[in-house]
This record gives sequence, C-alpha cells and structure tokens, in this order.
Amino acid sequence: MRSVALSPEFREESLQAMAAEELDILVIGGGVVGAGSALDAATRGLKVGLVEARDFASGTSSRSSKLVHGGLRYLEMLDFRLVAEALKERGLLLQELAPHLVHPVAFLYPLKHRGWERFYAGSGVALYDAMSRVSGRAGVPLHQHLTRRGARKLVPSLRKDALVGALKYYDAQVDDARHTMFLSRTAAAYGARIASRARVVELLREGERVTGAVVRDLDNDTTVTIRAKQIINATGVWTDETQDLGGQRGLFHVRASKGVHLVVPKDRIRSEVGLILRTEKSVLFVIPWGRHWIIGTTDTEWTLDKAHPAASQADIDYILDHVNAVLDTPLTRADVEGVYAGLRPLLEGESEATSKLSREHAVSHPAPGLVVVAGGKYTTYRVMAEDAVDEAVFGMSSVFDRKVGPSVTAKVPLLGAEGYDALVNSRHVLAESSGLHEVWIDHLLGRYGSLVHELLDLVAADPTLGEPLAGTADYLRVEVVYAASHEGARHLDDVLTRRTRISIETFDRGVGAAEESAALMASVLGWSDEQRALEVDHYLKRVEAELESQQMPDDATADAARMGAADVVPLS
Repeated sequence: MRSVALSPEFREESLQAMAAEELDILVIGGGVVGAGSALDAATRGLKVGLVEARDFASGTSSRSSKLVHGGLRYLEMLDFRLVAEALKERGLLLQELAPHLVHPVAFLYPLKHRGWERFYAGSGVALYDAMSRVSGRAGVPLHQHLTRRGARKLVPSLRKDALVGALKYYDAQVDDARHTMFLSRTAAAYGARIASRARVVELLREGERVTGAVVRDLDNDTTVTIRAKQIINATGVWTDETQDLGGQRGLFHVRASKGVHLVVPKDRIRSEVGLILRTEKSVLFVIPWGRHWIIGTTDTEWTLDKAHPAASQADIDYILDHVNAVLDTPLTRADVEGVYAGLRPLLEGESEATSKLSREHAVSHPAPGLVVVAGGKYTTYRVMAEDAVDEAVFGMSSVFDRKVGPSVTAKVPLLGAEGYDALVNSRHVLAESSGLHEVWIDHLLGRYGSLVHELLDLVAADPTLGEPLAGTADYLRVEVVYAASHEGARHLDDVLTRRTRISIETFDRGVGAAEESAALMASVLGWSDEQRALEVDHYLKRVEAELESQQMPDDATADAARMGAADVVPLS
C-alpha cells in the first residue's frame, strides 16, 4: 500500500475532485466512525469522499480515555454481546490492524472485601479473558490474583487500608486522535478523497431523496457542491444538527455525556501498572501514559457548547477526591498538568442516567440517500463503520448499479503497521543510521510505525529537525513539520492538541512550544508573519480560557469562561 500524505495540496485536490464527479458515498464527520466508514467504503472499491468541519478527531475521538477495551462494567450489565464484539476488535487492533498504535496495558483492580468479592470480581475477569480467547484474538496475557502485599509491591502508592487483595488484568490503549488520523490517511491511500475544515451547510434533496451536500471550505471561504449516491452522517454528538440540515426527522436522538480526565506526572503515583477503581456512579481509571498518568472519567449530562466542552472545578475535585481515597500521598490541584473534557454520543431514551445508557450503536435510514450511524464506543468503530456502509450499499434505497462486496477492513492494516515488528527488532540499526538515540526511535515507532522512514528522511535533509521541540522534552521538531506536511494539520491547535499531546502533557499547557511550532508549520503551510502571530495568539487565548473555566464551580460558568476564546477559523 502506497503512503499518501494528507498535505495541503491533497486537500485542495480532494475538494475539487468531490465537486467534479458524483461520489458513491460521501461521509460527513472525521471522527473515528466517519474515518472508519471512509476506509470501509474505499476498500470495497467505492468512490468515497469525507468532509470534516474542524480537524480530524477534534470532537469525541480525541478526548476519550485512550483505551481499547471490552468494557468490564458491561459484563456486570449482562451485555455479553457488546463485550465479546469489543474484545474481538481489541485483538484485531493489537495483532493485525494497528500494532504500532495500540499496545497492551496492565491494570490493578483493588479488592475491598474478603471472600465474596474475590470470587465475584475474579469470575468476571476470568470470563473477560475467556471471551477474548474464544474470539481467537486475545493479544494480552491472562489475569492474575494478588495478595495485598503483592498488589502494593506493584503499586507502592496504594494505601494499606484501601485493599485486602487485588486482581491484575490486561486491556489495551491507543492515542485516539492519532489512530483516527491514521484511519483517514489509510482511506486516502485506498482512493478516498479527504478534506478537513470543510463544513456541510446544507443537504441537497431531489424529492424525498438526499442527493448531496453544500460544503463550505472554511480556510478559503469558498463553497462547493458535492453529489453522492449515498451520504453517511457520522457526526457523533452533532448527529441531530446534521440531520436538521436536510429537514429529516431522525429515528433516534443522540444525548451527550461529558467525561473529564486529568493528566499528572508519572512520579506523582508510584506504580508499575494502571488502576481501575469503582465509584458510586461508574469506574475511575488511572492509566499509564508515557511519562504521565491519565485519570478519569466523570459521566454527567452536557447540554451546552458541543465543540468545546468545559471541565469545571467540580469535575476536577470529583476525580481528585476519588483517586485520593486510595493513595497514600494525595494529589492536589498543583499536581495537575493537563485537563481535557470530551462528549460521549449516547443513544437517547434508554435510561435517565447517562452512565447507564448502553454503548450499543444504531444505524438508520431516515430518508433515501441518507444513512445515520450513532452511539457505540471507540473500540467498536470498525463494526459501526461496516454496518453503516452495509446499510448504504444494501439498504432500502440502494442505487448502486454494480455488485459491491462485503467489508474487508478486518484484514486491512493501517498505514505504518506493515513491517512494524521488524523495525522494532532493528531499532538499534535505525538509531545508528539516523544519528538519533534509540529512545527517540522507540518514540517515533510508537507514533508512526513503519512510516518512521518518512520522518528520518526529513531529519537527514535538515538535521536540526532531529532536535527536541522547545517547551517539551517529549517531541522532536520534525514531528511538527510532518504533522503539517503529511498528517493534515492546518492550524497550531491541531498540532499541539491532537498530532501531539503537548497541550495536556506540560504544566504550561503547551504555551512554551507554541512559537517554535508555529514557525515550523509556517515553513510548510506558507503562513505570513501575520498568520503565524494569529495562530499563536489564538492558542494562548484558548489556554487562558480553559484554565479560567477549570476554576469555575459548575458547567454553566465553566462553559461561559471557555467560550471566551474564539476558534481560529469560525464555523459560520
């Protein structure tokens, strides 16, 4: 498979091509389900386009818990089918589809009661392991039972009175934003036309049938009309708004649940593994994340601004209170280096409490020519995409005049997966030939897989790109250049928030990296001095607004504070 860059030129060509000839399928939404749908359709030989109003994964798909998992708590809800499906997908991602992006991670589940709880929880985790092996795609070790002493040896930070024993089990984790971007880029490699910062402002109709969309190119302030045999609405929490553009009454509605996560340095919690803790509402994870821990999440209904959900003081205190209940050295606000909030798209009407809403997805055909997919969970994106494309191709209003085959994405590795294991084994060779330390090669392999050669070629042409980026010790200058030239990053926020995680991995929220990053992007995107200054100013104001929102007592005041910083490119 040839590597295709999501370059500025590719974006322009994509918009022109989508406007020039009728597509088989137009996907609206560049989150994980939309990108997965574009890949599914493209690998069936269909003519595909994808448009995203903001950046790839700029909504829910960059703000998850970064876990690829079956969902242990869904076993307790007796949702065996969902867990089995998710565990199969976890194995596929670990072993075949994205081994460079998805990696096993160990968790400790503390037991607070003697006897019955070990039997009850142990039975659940044993079933979890068994279901993953029945799928034929486990990809992780089996669980273990631990004494309190054994558990505290793995997690010295645990209070002695916080447990009587523990279970150790495995799931997997992923950088969700990078994985979603890789899905889009792989779809492009199979022929899909892809454009971010392209907002659908109208759905076109001929009679009852939806036949296309009017799309505004936000970066160039122009409008194009795209015709398509079928449109897939994969806009997550914006599903209802997208349907309204065509005047359709939806067959279901999507409800937004806010999940907040904190990021703290690794040395604040002494542990070799992650933690999973029960709360009165759901579960709380402490997840290893490089030189950091991600701690979350909350689960509360959100009815305010969907583009920039805000974390309040109450959200942060809730997480700190619950994690501190088991730590011998409590965390404080001063330990928090990053905070992010995301919205889960849940199907409305199943329960009043959002934490109990099913993560099952739904696909509907509200009008001829329009398919809607919503709900679900990150891990099962591929199944959701397959179901959406099946409905578009084989559903009630199919107009395809040739035979279209079934989904093949279970056998289609993402860009960067092929040859990844071999490169990991020979990373010392890459280090010697590139002049970079082996630690940096490991870092690059875990973010780019076998595409690492494209970055090393850039470093060979300009050795200064092999130096660490100002303001952070975790990323190289070349990664900013590559994000703009190959990964579809159009603005500074795209790089600092999604192509890298600098915005949540530094105490200054990425302010120290902003100037140099903007200068590196300017060299690729041709920014003027004025545009570069605008990008930096926008980012600084965004950080200021987010920090202010996190001092507010509740959702309403936090949202008002966050809305004080405007988008660098307005959507209207």
